[in-house]
Amino acid sequence: MKLVLVTFLLVSLVLSSFLFEESMAGSGFCAYKCKARCAKADFKERCFKYCNICCQKCSCVPSGNYENKHECYCYRDMKNYKGLPKCP
Repeated sequence: MKLVLVTFLLVSLVLSSFLFEESMAGSGFCAYKCKARCAKADFKERCFKYCNICCQKCSCVPSGNYENKHECYCYRDMKNYKGLPKCP
């Protein structure tokens, strides 16, 4: 009985953390993070557009303006059709 309860709690914890991450990647989270990331960009609208696309796909946005891409590997590794970095 204890094993069943422990297993149920572990599965519940894993599922709830997954759902929490998905909800954090919503438009409000992405808009907030991308607004901060693109604050000093020369082309703010374009930066914000691509940052949001990347955030929706990766569920994360690196801190700072352009650096720190190592914080989000998916964001760092996305490329456009020319093979250049897609995410600002």
